[in-house]
Formats: sequence, C-alpha cells, structure tokens
Amino acid sequence: MSKKPISTEKPHLKTLLVGVKAPYNKINPIEIYFEEFLNLIKTLGLKYEDKITIKLRSLDKANFFTKGKLQELKKYCDDNEIEEVVLSEILTPLQERNLEEILDCTVWDREKLILEIFRNAAHSAEGKIQVEMAEIEFLKTRLAGKGVELAQQEGIVGSKGPGETSKEVLKRHLAEKYRRAKKRLVSLKKSREIQRKKRLESNIPLICLVGYTNAGKSSLLNLLTKSHVEVENKLFATLDTTTRELFIDHQKIGLISDTVGFISQLPHHLVEAFKSTLDELQYANLLLHVVDISNPIWEDQIKIVNETLEELDVHKNILFVFNKTDKLNDQELKIAKEKTSKYQPNVFINTKSKENLKELINFLKNYKFSKET
Repeated sequence: MSKKPISTEKPHLKTLLVGVKAPYNKINPIEIYFEEFLNLIKTLGLKYEDKITIKLRSLDKANFFTKGKLQELKKYCDDNEIEEVVLSEILTPLQERNLEEILDCTVWDREKLILEIFRNAAHSAEGKIQVEMAEIEFLKTRLAGKGVELAQQEGIVGSKGPGETSKEVLKRHLAEKYRRAKKRLVSLKKSREIQRKKRLESNIPLICLVGYTNAGKSSLLNLLTKSHVEVENKLFATLDTTTRELFIDHQKIGLISDTVGFISQLPHHLVEAFKSTLDELQYANLLLHVVDISNPIWEDQIKIVNETLEELDVHKNILFVFNKTDKLNDQELKIAKEKTSKYQPNVFINTKSKENLKELINFLKNYKFSKET
C-alpha cells in the first residue's frame, strides 16, 4: 500500500491519535505524557477526528500491539473509516510496515512526528541540514522489504542493469544526498569553530541554557539579554542555537546560548544530527538547567535532560534554574523547595519580569568562571 503524507490542510486524511501506556514508560501520572503527545500534534498543526488511549502490559516485536489490542484497534479503524494513525510511541520499521498492512492506514510514530516538527522549526542553514540528515537516516531504516523491480530503461544514466530494485536506487540516492548534506554541514561547522576559537582566545565565559522543551529557556534568554528571540507556548519553538552577550550591572559577564529543548524518547537520529550544534555545550563554562517547576513530572524531565547530556558526553558545572514559580501558590512553592533541595546549586525564578530573576542574577554576578572548558 502506498503511503499518504500527513496533511495539515484541508482536505485532510481521517486521522486517529493513539496514546499508548507502554510497559517501559515510567512517567506518572501517564496523563501528563499523553498531554505532551497532544502538544506535539498541536505544534505540528495536525487535524484529527478522534483520540484513544491503549494500555499495554507487553509489546509484540512484530506488531507492537498484542493480538487482542491490535484487533480492537483494527475494528475501530474499520468502523470509523480511519485513513491515518499517529502513535505516541517509537516503532521499529518492521512494526510500522506490519501495522500499515493490518490497519490499512498510513501509520506515523513519535519519531516521524518529531522529525516533521523539527523540519518546520529549523530556520538556519545549519538547522535545516541537520534535520535533512536526520530524515535521511530515518528513511534508510524504512527501506527494508521495499524490493519492487525496476527494469532498466535505455538512456537512463546510473542504472546497473535489469533487475535493479527500487530499494537499491533509493539507497544510493539517499547515500549521495547524505554525503552532500554532511559536506555542507562540515563547512558551516568550520565557520563556527573559527568563531569559537576567537572566543576561547579572548577568555570570554560561555553560559548555555539547557532543559526540557517548553521549560522557558528562550523567555529567560530574552529577559537576561533584552533580546527578542521567538517565544511560543509550543514544543520545540527554539531549534537553532542563539547566542547573545550577557551584561549585569553594565558589565559584560560573558556570552549566553539557548539550545534545542529535550524531550522524552528524543529520536536517536535527531540527537546524532544535532551534535554539531550541541557541541557548544562542550565549551560551556556553566550550564543553566531550566526546569518548569509547575509541571507535575519535573523530576522525570530533569532525568531525561541529564540522560541526554550523558549521551552527548557533556559533563559541566550545572545551576538548576527552577522556573514558572508564579504558577505555584505559597504552600506549593514551599513543598517544591523542599523537594528540590537535592538539586544543588539552585535558584527559583519566573520570567514575568526581570525583578523575579534576582536570585539568578546574583548567582551569575558572583560566580567564579573557570578559564578552562
């Protein structure tokens, strides 16, 4: 069955969202995880007819869903003439193919959904190339089993003779496309390294903002530096790294960079593709780990960010910046401060105004920046 692309404009495919409580997912309450899935859908601007949730006690290697749950989903799709299913989870290529065949629908998983959001959010040349490379890696994993024969046609350059499969042609095309993208990225990376070398030689401290997506990093950057970086209440509003000068009491403290937000089950292809951008973290003198303290699963989000930093092999001094305190009442804030005592050093802020950043500003003003990265 040929795949139909997700349509975000009318007329659109009849789409069903499926939130899955998988056995590997330890986030509690799970409703917060489902809400994040809906925010991904909202960020993409995808229209859908209905949404359901399915709880799985175990996973099927071939079909993801166990037999009974798969039959229920199949019946729902048939009864409601569903053309497209979007899952909250990451599927293997085999699971995706099997589900498309069984459900007779286009199937999108979490990885493809986030890839599409990243593609829309990338504005810089570097960001667009990195998304392109991630998409190519994703497509390469989906090539298995696509062996429709292509007869050699006279006059077509590059064909290898009768019997060459479409998979081989596409594989070669993707490899060449990836090679060209990587070459362009290397060129941009050299330019970034020249700029970085100048900064290192001048001993200007670098502070990097990290955190879960939508934690308020861009709002904080704007407030600290009087910048106008785009701020939206949606996931991955910031994708391209932004660096600004940081002044406190009219004295230059250093540079401060905002980076792409992390998320649970961030596709490996994206982590790999964005390593060149996130390399900036390796040269930071201090990381500000911004946390949305009003989110019920803020501790899970801290864990996810820490795991991603570990995957990137980033080991730096960290200040935990607990943001959005304005969303808590006095009692909730008191409890939050008790729970966060193990995350040291830390400060509490909200980005409604610069007056609410006094703790953070005092910390940065008195911080002894090491000249070593």
